Amino acid sequence: MEDPVVSPDRAEVRDAREVIVSGGATLGIELGSTRIKACLIGDDPATVIATGSHEWENRFVDRLWTYTEDDIWSGLQAAYADLVADVRERHGVELENVAAIGVSAMMHGYLAFGPEDQLLVPFRTWRNTNTERAAGVLTEQFGTNIPLRWSIAHLYQAVLDHEPHVPDIRFFTTLAGYVHWRLTGRRVLGVGDASGMFPIDVATRDYDASLIERFDALAREEAPGLDLRELLPDVLVAGQPAGELTAEGAALLDPAGRLQAGAVFCPPEGDAGTGMVATSAVAPRTGNVSAGTSIFAMVVLERPLEGVHHELDIVTTPAGDAVAMVHCNNGASELAAWANMFSRFSAAAGAPVESDAVYETLFREALVGDADAGGLLAYNHLAGEPIVGLAEGRPLFVRTPDSRLTLANFIRAQLYGVFGTLALGMRVLDAEGVALDRMLAHGGMFRTAGVAQRFLAGALGAPVAVAETASEGGAWGIAVLAAYVSAAERTDLDGYLRDTVFADAAFDTVEPDAADVAGFNAYLQRYDAGLAVERAAVESL
Repeated sequence: MEDPVVSPDRAEVRDAREVIVSGGATLGIELGSTRIKACLIGDDPATVIATGSHEWENRFVDRLWTYTEDDIWSGLQAAYADLVADVRERHGVELENVAAIGVSAMMHGYLAFGPEDQLLVPFRTWRNTNTERAAGVLTEQFGTNIPLRWSIAHLYQAVLDHEPHVPDIRFFTTLAGYVHWRLTGRRVLGVGDASGMFPIDVATRDYDASLIERFDALAREEAPGLDLRELLPDVLVAGQPAGELTAEGAALLDPAGRLQAGAVFCPPEGDAGTGMVATSAVAPRTGNVSAGTSIFAMVVLERPLEGVHHELDIVTTPAGDAVAMVHCNNGASELAAWANMFSRFSAAAGAPVESDAVYETLFREALVGDADAGGLLAYNHLAGEPIVGLAEGRPLFVRTPDSRLTLANFIRAQLYGVFGTLALGMRVLDAEGVALDRMLAHGGMFRTAGVAQRFLAGALGAPVAVAETASEGGAWGIAVLAAYVSAAERTDLDGYLRDTVFADAAFDTVEPDAADVAGFNAYLQRYDAGLAVERAAVESL
């Protein structure tokens, strides 16, 4: 390998305004579960020069979680317009051209298209758990865990259910793959996102050919003529160019008509991959935790796992290296609902408090709570949670008569509840002997310094680091991947992140506190036992 790219000398980095005017900026877009974010970076990929966002929500229609096509495109346009307004306000210029673009989105799910490129059924997101039969059969046949949310599980469930759209499928993909296709005309995926559609052979950095043959043979009786490889998007690895912004794509993103075609795209990636990039956790023995609507941990493996575990997915980094993923369908949404209630209380009392200040106050209060949250229990399961065997969500707050109900304990229990299912999955990795040198965290939960980070360290019993860019998350991560396309011939992805992007980065690392570790372990024992209440609620309500 050639010498790694060195960090740009700050004196040689062009002024942000000059970069924007010259068309040299890089745009990253990520479609998360509750927010679409746009992020612009300049010559220095570590520095964000403008941002934009748009809030959106999934819909529960016919017992399936979905977003409409109009939701997708109106949301993207709103986030991009917000970015353009931020460029204008910060730098006094119009954004008309960019050098590179990257698209990321929530992984997995099912977007199936017909012979006229029409969407055959509404988008089925990762959040759906109606694929239990298909996932079980595929796991048994493949000898590797196929979670309910994976795209292949959605496809095979449609085959088993004899859904009428199946014979018409010509292409299926993820949300990131769909948006990328419409903007560039290319049906491709980054290997990390592709690994959540179908198992990847890490030796070839492509779909496992033997398992494709096995799937076709398995599906032949129910869906004769189905050729899986013809339906899947092509796989690319980080650093490979993945097309250019077309005139049609530019008009889709910017109906105002200012954005010019021609920007180079990186391979579209999933939010897991951009989380790894945003925390510089793509090398073996590194890991990261991403906390949002869902919460998941990614650990880059040194060797294959010895067993098949329903708690673990085997996916890849954007460069194609194997990763063990503990993915929990439910993250911080229930916590956000409680915070919104406290926010409304302050407004109703005539003393409204800004949302960020509500979180800051509640999180700080949690620090003075009992280490075990005073005997309180909080379950954040708005949707089904396969790791703990819940087919549907039932968010619950539970306590015994002798528990200690205080605001501090309540918020601490809610924060612990975000990490509960994740901790159960991480114990499986620990039993496999998987070693970690560092665990990094990112997401909005970690903006309040020293609270969620400290509790996560206690939950994992390991040091947790948070970078200054933690709250920027995946939109910045995919912008970095887009910038990497022009540097890929000179260095590998890990070298680019270490030597260029994070060379001067400040990481705040929190060691696990012994009292927190013991307190969380006590909480988790109650949490595990109390899952019987959750299951009873699913059966009866």
